[in-house]
Amino acid sequence: MKGYLCVAAAAVMWASSGTVGKALFIGGVTPFELVQIRVTVSTVLLAIVLGIGFRPLFKIRPRDLWYFFILGGVVMALVQVTYFYAISKIQVAAAIFLQYLAPVMVAFFSICFWKERLTSTKILALFLSLGGCYLVVGGYSLHLLKMNQLGILVGLSSALCFAVYTLVGERGMHRYSPWTILFYAFLFATITWHTLYPPFHYLRAGFTAAQWGWIFYVSIVGTVLPFGLFFVGVNYVRSTRASITATLEPISAGLFAYLFIGESLQPLQIAGGTMVVAAIVVLQLKRERDELCPANIRQTG
Repeated sequence: MKGYLCVAAAAVMWASSGTVGKALFIGGVTPFELVQIRVTVSTVLLAIVLGIGFRPLFKIRPRDLWYFFILGGVVMALVQVTYFYAISKIQVAAAIFLQYLAPVMVAFFSICFWKERLTSTKILALFLSLGGCYLVVGGYSLHLLKMNQLGILVGLSSALCFAVYTLVGERGMHRYSPWTILFYAFLFATITWHTLYPPFHYLRAGFTAAQWGWIFYVSIVGTVLPFGLFFVGVNYVRSTRASITATLEPISAGLFAYLFIGESLQPLQIAGGTMVVAAIVVLQLKRERDELCPANIRQTG
């Protein structure tokens, strides 16, 4: 129960950060400014936490610097900006549902390039995710589809970037702690966003006290705390079950967006979101069965 509660809390926090981000964009903050601040604050907070009690986690091999540059300076930097830019253009819940296509992309990347077997379960997940994506983006309405073209494109790009981050990050976790991976990903993303965007632009942007409060909310409650809770939760429940529980995020995001900024999804968009979540649940349950299969245990034992 403790594990499930931690993961559920993380999902709700991530969802709330999307709604807060959308409110900030409406108030004049740009996605680029928010991303620059978010990765910077997250890096500083993680550095303080690791520096106080977990200093060995800072250690990395010099030859792995290129790996962390690609993971953080390229992939993480793109994940962050595409996620918030999509939220700035389309409904919060729709943008998050699109990003939740990432696990499906990972599964089918494995089939195409790692020669994993194409099963009926994965085919079902593919049809659910594609059908769900079509409905979420409003493919049934030419007006809705035309109005949101840029947001849809960026949202799909966000899913692709997050899928790449998952694949590249998983490779690194064979050698490093998830906290090490996360810290250096944010560190290099911070370097990238202070290179591509005017350095420390946010110090001269003239944000109000309220805006700064919500910006720090996104950086702390919407970033560092949920990652910590998710990692704690995974220690108590299987990662597959944690991933299923985390699908509470887009559902919570839709509720928050409706309550606080007046956004709402049409019935067919909600049906599409349900199909996307169902595709993830199907894939994760299949993965768990594979991990528990006696044949797999014998091969890896």
